[in-house]
Amino acid sequence: MIQISAKELIKALQKSGFIFISQKGSHIKLRKERPIRKTIIIPNHKIIRPGTLNNILKSADLSEEEIKRILKK
Repeated sequence: MIQISAKELIKALQKSGFIFISQKGSHIKLRKERPIRKTIIIPNHKIIRPGTLNNILKSADLSEEEIKRILKK
């Protein structure tokens, strides 16, 4: 499992089509409208825990490899 900050993860998710919706405290809400509307919540931490990252990636229908590839662009 990769170690990634919330800032890096948000950047990668935005490149894959998610947009910033809101922030409440340390939780950031992102949404993707197409093909199916998906909303995910990301904790604004320096390093996101592996289990949390895994759940976020499942919700976003992305793999760890896809995130790595997006961040290298």
